[in-house]
Amino acid sequence: MTVAPRDGLGVFAGYHSPQVDVPIRLNTNESPFSPPGQLLEAWTKAVGGMNLNRYPDRSAKGAIRAIADFHGVSPEQVFIANGSNEVLQSILLGYGGDTRVAASFEPTYAMYETIARVTSTPYVALERDSRLLVDLNRGIDDLKVSKADLVFVCTPNNPTGLLEESGLVDTLLGRFGSLVVVDEAYGQFNDESSVPLIQRYDNLVVVRTFSKIWSLAGMRIGYAIADKKIIETLWRVALPYHLDASKALLAELSFDYIAEMEERVSFLISERERVQDRFGSLDLSFWPSATNFILFRPKIGHGHRLWELLLERGVLVRDWSRWPRLDDCLRVTIGTKAENDAFLAALEESLELL
Repeated sequence: MTVAPRDGLGVFAGYHSPQVDVPIRLNTNESPFSPPGQLLEAWTKAVGGMNLNRYPDRSAKGAIRAIADFHGVSPEQVFIANGSNEVLQSILLGYGGDTRVAASFEPTYAMYETIARVTSTPYVALERDSRLLVDLNRGIDDLKVSKADLVFVCTPNNPTGLLEESGLVDTLLGRFGSLVVVDEAYGQFNDESSVPLIQRYDNLVVVRTFSKIWSLAGMRIGYAIADKKIIETLWRVALPYHLDASKALLAELSFDYIAEMEERVSFLISERERVQDRFGSLDLSFWPSATNFILFRPKIGHGHRLWELLLERGVLVRDWSRWPRLDDCLRVTIGTKAENDAFLAALEESLELL
């Protein structure tokens, strides 16, 4: 006898990004660098002295304190989990459900809709303007019509790389009135953040990750900053001992290496600008990025064929060419200088073959 999944999951594919064994992998917005060697040395030494037969500190006090100090907030305003996706899931477990409505402005990070469906939260996709930015006045009107109880705003946005216009989040918080979740997974590639607004608004959650500039995508660590009442709710829906001891320790120790991480950010921004400058001389259109990736489109179309040609040359980028609102678009992650040079060489050759 086959037991069917619950309603709503029968034709649900879930999130996936192709993992292909190629020499140059620039499709998932990871850091091209390993964590600092001194960080790994300090962490592995400390893990060797842990009592792994005991459950971890459920509240991850050391990691929470380090995050709070870094952002200038109190520990009561921080929640930590297994990647920012688990943070998003906790938000929807606490504030979603079948009697609530979640919304976001498409195209954006696909996991908002995915996790909404997993948590039985109705999801409404709202439209961006022709620039692929959120039009503030229309956005407010659309949110009111949707009767959304919470809205996700990814800024800089994935997959477009665009930073939303200044004042958008502040205005949403003041005029929307429901929960506003600002995803700053790529926040450290620019100078703008909504974290300071936490002190003024109790309906704001800012979500961040260790997967990008901290070079810890393989460890899955993310966190939220919000009013302490929201944070209490997130802890309430978290599983007991949900964050293992070694992971919490690594998060805590990472903040001893801020200078090294900032140096890497500067390098990636410099490389991003170099790649975009080269794009300007090619038969492409692209969206100026505030992240570690660039969304682009061949002017003659055939985006999927361009993806295939790049793959044949050993370069994997993300194929968005068949997604709604992103016809023929591809997205490339900024890698090392050698990886970026290999990508650009393969791109020029592939464009000649389209």
